[in-house]
Amino acid sequence: MFSLSDLERIVAERAKASPEESWTAKLVASGQEKAAKKLGEEAIETVIAAMGQDRKNLTAEAADLLYHLIVVLKIAELPLQDVLNELERRTGQSGLQEKASRKPS
Repeated sequence: MFSLSDLERIVAERAKASPEESWTAKLVASGQEKAAKKLGEEAIETVIAAMGQDRKNLTAEAADLLYHLIVVLKIAELPLQDVLNELERRTGQSGLQEKASRKPS
């Protein structure tokens, strides 16, 4: 079964390619600002698909969102496992408790 770890590995491999040959490499070469902007665009498209209750489009947009998140993490040199560890830490308490424990911004 395909996993986010598989996606992370594929993104890392493709990031090494020539930007002329790989969208991933082109995005990585463009830098974090461009990749983060693309992530934001995909997030908005995912929200629109969810609000429209369009399952097929929501599936496609969610896939785009996850892909672009992995690219942003790659550029930041932040392993997916760090994110998963944070999620695991949070599951030890209710979401309301976790949110209340965060420092105000």
